Amino acid sequence: MPGWGGRGGRQRRAFVVGGALLGVATVMLIAAWRSTGFLSDLLLNLGASVVLAAISYVIFDPLFEEARKARVQEHLSFDQQAFVTRLHRAGRRVRILDTWTILLEQRHREETLHAVRSALANGAQVQLLLLDPDCTAAQQRSEELERQRVDVPRQIRTNLRHLAAFQEALDPRLRHRLQVRVYDASPSIQLYQWDGRALISFFPIGKLSFNVPQLEVDMDSPWGGFVHARFEELWEHGEATLGLERYWSITVTLRHDDSDVVEVQVPYVTVEGQHYIDCRAFRLTRPLTVRAPLPPRTPGSTPGVFALAEPADGDRTPPASVARHFDQKYGPGDGKRALRRLVPQPPAGTRTPAPRSTAVVDPHGR
Repeated sequence: MPGWGGRGGRQRRAFVVGGALLGVATVMLIAAWRSTGFLSDLLLNLGASVVLAAISYVIFDPLFEEARKARVQEHLSFDQQAFVTRLHRAGRRVRILDTWTILLEQRHREETLHAVRSALANGAQVQLLLLDPDCTAAQQRSEELERQRVDVPRQIRTNLRHLAAFQEALDPRLRHRLQVRVYDASPSIQLYQWDGRALISFFPIGKLSFNVPQLEVDMDSPWGGFVHARFEELWEHGEATLGLERYWSITVTLRHDDSDVVEVQVPYVTVEGQHYIDCRAFRLTRPLTVRAPLPPRTPGSTPGVFALAEPADGDRTPPASVARHFDQKYGPGDGKRALRRLVPQPPAGTRTPAPRSTAVVDPHGR
C-alpha cells in the first residue's frame, strides 16, 4: 500500500500492529482474570504470549526491514521485459536516468509507452533524464563506444523525438505527470526506478551499460539514497538540465520595420556554432528580422535581433549538413522545410545592409 511507503510509514505500521496485538492481549488477560479453572489458565498463557509477540514485533520488525533493504540483488544484465512489467504496476514514482534508453528502440517502444501510460493513469510521477545530445559528453560517450558503432547523439535524439510525440498525444489530465529533461554532465550512473525499488549500474568504458551487471536496490537503502541524491542534483540544476519543451523549439518574434508582428514557436538546431530555424510555420514574403533568444546554454543567450539568411553552398556548414541535423532531431523531412540561419544584427542606429531573407506576414503559411 502506498500509505505504508517510506521509513515513517513502516514505523507507523509496526506501532499499529503492535498496538493491535497488545489490545488483543489485554482482552485475553481481563477475560482470564474474570474466569476460573482451565479457561482462566488458557487465556492467561495466551495473553502473555501475545504480549511478548507484540513487543517482539515492535522491536524486531524494523531490524528485519533494515536488513531486507540492505540486501542487494544482482542481475547479469538489464531485463527490459521485467522492467516494463513493473512499470505497468507502478503507482507512485518512475525515474529513468541514462544517456539514452533502449526501452524506446523500435522493438520495445510500443510496449514501453503503453506501460508509461498505465503508470501515469495509476497516479505515478514519471521523470526521464537523458543526456543532452548536443553536449560534449554525448560525443565523448560515442568515442568510448566506437567499437560498438553506436552514435550516441543520434540515439538520444531519436528517444527525444518519440517522447515529444508521446507527450503531445497524452490526455491533458496525464500529461503534467510526465516530465522529460536533458542534462549536460558526464554520465556516471544509470537508474531505472519503479516506486520504492530500482535497478542501478555504472557506465563501463567501451561497453553498453545495459549489458553489464545491474544492482536491484531498495530506494531507502544507502545505495538508493546515493542514486536518489545524484538524480535530484541533476534534475534541479538549472544550468545543467533543460526541459524537453525548450530543447524542442524556441520562440521567435517576427518583426517588420522595427515593429513586432507575431510570436511563433519554431524548430531549431545548432551546427558548428551557427543557429538555424525552420520557418515553414509562416510564409516568407518580404524582408524582415526576428527577435529571439539564442538556444539554451549558448554564451550570451539573451534575446537579440537577427536577420534570416538562407543556407548557401559557400557557408561554413553546407545546406545538406544543416538539413541532416534537422532530420536527426525531428525525423526525416518532407521537403517542405524552410531553413534559415540566424544572422546577428548590430545595435539599433547602426547602418546595415538589407537582410538576404524575406519576411513573413502569414503565420499559418497559407
